[in-house]
Amino acid sequence: MSNEFLLVDTHTHLYEESFDVDREQVLKRCVDARVRKLIIQNVDSTTIEGVLKLEREHPGLCYATMGLHPCYVKENWKEEWAIVEKWWSERDFVAVGEAGLDYYWDKTFIAEQKEVFGLQLRLAKQKGVPIIIHSRDSFYDCLEMVKAEQDGSLKGIFHCFSGSLEEAQAAIKAGMKLGIGGTCTYKNSRHKEVLPKLGLEHVVLETDSPYLPPVPHRGKRNESAYVPLVAEAVADIFETSVLEVARITTANARELFGGLV
Repeated sequence: MSNEFLLVDTHTHLYEESFDVDREQVLKRCVDARVRKLIIQNVDSTTIEGVLKLEREHPGLCYATMGLHPCYVKENWKEEWAIVEKWWSERDFVAVGEAGLDYYWDKTFIAEQKEVFGLQLRLAKQKGVPIIIHSRDSFYDCLEMVKAEQDGSLKGIFHCFSGSLEEAQAAIKAGMKLGIGGTCTYKNSRHKEVLPKLGLEHVVLETDSPYLPPVPHRGKRNESAYVPLVAEAVADIFETSVLEVARITTANARELFGGLV
């Protein structure tokens, strides 16, 4: 199988504590499953060490992002943001993220979330890298902020996309890709109705591991070795081959992340 048919996990949190007992085995299973590039998503200052350690110990396999997740935008957000800025001043990363807005867990800091998201959108444009967007219960507010910053140079992913056709089309029109993960295998998923009306050129694959595992692993820990299960589900949805899904989604990831894959 050529590099064109290798898979990319564009969104994983492999530094999470649930992987501490077997992280190296998880990585081996991932490589054996032909998932050869992992984009490791930072969330706040406490995860930076884990993100960078994975990148350092597994060059060419693990790639670090740098950003501030909306769920971690609290009273001390200015200090957290200063740490993100400091890291970006010292080195490059493959993306800004995980960024965005989250209205599901806590609405106390919505104004601050929006301020930080705006800063991260502008940082992504300045650095010429994609932004990874978390938009739980906040899709249209995220979209409006993306559209306000879009000058033709902004690119990124609406992570864990599970919205309507209208939302998908709006995200694509705003210059974004759709991150599709294990939820596309769930019985109540809207992906079967939405994705075939769009096109594979707008899709990248992800796990969000250790969260949101695909069937038949639902209820268990997710991992990057399950990307092929997502690819198989997407192939069924598009009525095409897994190889075609791998080829196109890997090309999409390569376009987004500056050729690293």
